[in-house]
Amino acid sequence: MNDVVSILKRIGAVLSDDHFVYTSGKHGSVYINKDALYPHTEETNQVGRMFAKKFKDAEIDVVAAPAVGGTILSQWTAYHLSKIKGKEILSAYTEKDKGTTASAAESEQVFRRGYDKIVAGKKVLVIEDLTTTGMSVKKVVDAVRAIGGKVIAVCVMINRDPEHVNSDTIGAPFSSLGVIKADAIDADKCPLCKVGKPINTKIGHGKKFLEEKSR
Repeated sequence: MNDVVSILKRIGAVLSDDHFVYTSGKHGSVYINKDALYPHTEETNQVGRMFAKKFKDAEIDVVAAPAVGGTILSQWTAYHLSKIKGKEILSAYTEKDKGTTASAAESEQVFRRGYDKIVAGKKVLVIEDLTTTGMSVKKVVDAVRAIGGKVIAVCVMINRDPEHVNSDTIGAPFSSLGVIKADAIDADKCPLCKVGKPINTKIGHGKKFLEEKSR
């Protein structure tokens, strides 16, 4: 099978029955290791093709995503959309705003490197690899709109919480290529912490969490 969940499982990117800390700072027992996908160029190519086929009939000028992993998917998606539509679809990405004092999970997303000129006034498909809270992709939507781009749709590779991450919460037409449900719980309410299950410090943000906790 070549659906996106099967691809991720086949390359060992779906981990379970452990104690992980996500980018958002929340905890859970399931982790989708998106970084395990990108070394596999054929599988990454397939995922980009899936995004492109899903939006082959939509009017799109630019595919935008947050750095870092989203950038790779954005390029593959734009490449396949260009082939399908017979015209050049551009790819752009946002970066965290270095001017903010907020934490990485809270910092805004901005277009740099002249990409604001590529996106301004254009019809934009926003994509992302994973959503836990939807915060990152929502900030890309805000960044597109802030410079006058029109968000046509938002799509993620995997939605981990379809009940709470949807078109209403993102503020734009939203969908995903696949769903892997995984609870994301605040650290102070985490049942895995309460029973003393060790935090995985090799995958995710567990090492950083423990370092900050020990200060």
